[in-house]
Amino acid sequence: MQKQRLALLALPFLLVAAAPPHDPAKLRDAALKDDTAWTIAEGLTTEIGPRLAGSAQEARARDWAVAKLKSLGFKNVHVETFDIPGWERGEERGAIVTPYPQPLALTALGNSGATPADGVEAPLVAFANVAALQAAPADQIKGKIVYVGNEMRPAQDGSSYGYFGAVRRSAPSIAAQKGAVAIVIRGLGTDSHRVPHTGVTNFEAGVTPIAAAALSNPDADQIERIVAQGKPITLRLLVTPRRTGPRQSGNVIAEVPGTDPGAGIVAIGGHLDSWDLGTGAIDDAAGVAITAAAAKQIMDAGRPRRTIRVIWFGSEEIGGNGGQAYFDRHKAEPHASVSESDFGADRVWRFETKLNAASAPLTGRLEAALAPLGITKGSGTASAGADLGPWVRAGSNGIDLDQDGLRYFDVHHTSDDTLDKIDPDQLAQNVAAWTAMLAIVANAPESLAGGRD
Repeated sequence: MQKQRLALLALPFLLVAAAPPHDPAKLRDAALKDDTAWTIAEGLTTEIGPRLAGSAQEARARDWAVAKLKSLGFKNVHVETFDIPGWERGEERGAIVTPYPQPLALTALGNSGATPADGVEAPLVAFANVAALQAAPADQIKGKIVYVGNEMRPAQDGSSYGYFGAVRRSAPSIAAQKGAVAIVIRGLGTDSHRVPHTGVTNFEAGVTPIAAAALSNPDADQIERIVAQGKPITLRLLVTPRRTGPRQSGNVIAEVPGTDPGAGIVAIGGHLDSWDLGTGAIDDAAGVAITAAAAKQIMDAGRPRRTIRVIWFGSEEIGGNGGQAYFDRHKAEPHASVSESDFGADRVWRFETKLNAASAPLTGRLEAALAPLGITKGSGTASAGADLGPWVRAGSNGIDLDQDGLRYFDVHHTSDDTLDKIDPDQLAQNVAAWTAMLAIVANAPESLAGGRD
């Protein structure tokens, strides 16, 4: 009898000890009051600032990231380096020479070629879109400066970026092939400020790069108004970036070790590099901050079943080099799920998944945990972003937490990408969503390995 009484007295303590430490709702609500993400974003943008891939600033950012992640309590913090083609911005000025002399606000595109040291002056030939440029005969373009339009519009899911992105990605190469001496495009932005949007372009193999720059939207409007008058236009450009040869970039990796090494890795993160015009706040200090802060919520509550691996990718902006380097190095390791935050800091409004059959039960649990934050299940398929997308394409589970993109492209890739554009309350809602997702996925009882095994 005495032994039975002692056993009954011990029962509540056993129940407390056995209770799961990662209750998604409890951790989600606690994350709404946590300022870890803001502290990371503030520190990275203030103490490092711009972090162009391959630059000394990006190297400083990696050192800063290692120290920060260690101070937060993460384990196995280290850097995995890789080489990238280096590129540096130089001088960039532009002006309308005729018929109405005036300066233009522009910035070079990543991978742009250069004008001669004293600039280039030539007649302008204008096209409404990339298709019109592609259809034009070379003799209409040879020896001229090309302008290509296409006015991007805001969309909550950012979908217009995919279509209108062709003007930046491919128009410079097409113009160079047809003999243009330079090209200016309407920048990929939805704002109406004289703040041009940079971004990477690529020249096809065998094509000699020409000077390629993006105009601010008001300056693109000005060009188009003069074109509509039917008056010949002459531009003068000075754009002097240079290729530097191979440089080093790297991924910063940290972990929350799990209790079951065979259950697979939950990989999350954002990219550490940024363009050099602003301080890379929404793109992507916010993303690395959100994901690390959510992982810390899980870590502080106790060890999850699966290891959570936080990856701050290098060299995303110039072509996803860090994501590919990570995949190539770790593809033999089972990844249970992958997710990236790289669309700013505004509130998460929906989630989307790409789950194998064994992982399907996660959907209902995610819906229940995320609904109180105003997040619903979308009808699309998760891509896991530029850096972790290779894993989804190879068969791993992917979960996207989609942020509201209505104002993202007002600031994206501009000098206006600064800390004041991050709303602390919306940032906290992101952390809460990621925390709930991680609590569910990292501790799911199902086998999530799926097709990759």
